[in-house]
Amino acid sequence: MEQLPNCPKCSSEYTYEDGSLLVCPECAHEWSASEQEEDEFTVKDSNGATLRSGDDVTIIKDLKVKGSSSVVKVGTKIKGIRLVESADDHNIDCKIPGVGAIKITPKFVKKA
Repeated sequence: MEQLPNCPKCSSEYTYEDGSLLVCPECAHEWSASEQEEDEFTVKDSNGATLRSGDDVTIIKDLKVKGSSSVVKVGTKIKGIRLVESADDHNIDCKIPGVGAIKITPKFVKKA
């Protein structure tokens, strides 16, 4: 038997198919299966390549570190990034040797 996804609104496990839509009997939310796949969190670098957690990236612009006098130089390679959903646009969490742990905006990196 095919396992249907939980309701994205109330997380109910009792969803069912009604034609091409999925329906939640608890909150009456209706959605299409393709709509749910589009809502997935994605991050793209400056060239439009999709980034994933664990990727290696390179800085494409000198970045001033807020609250410090240090600068992350162009060409700095960062290994093993972590992607996080953020209210602001800093979706990359990483550690840079000599600087420490920081968050970076994806438009300032390219996939290595």
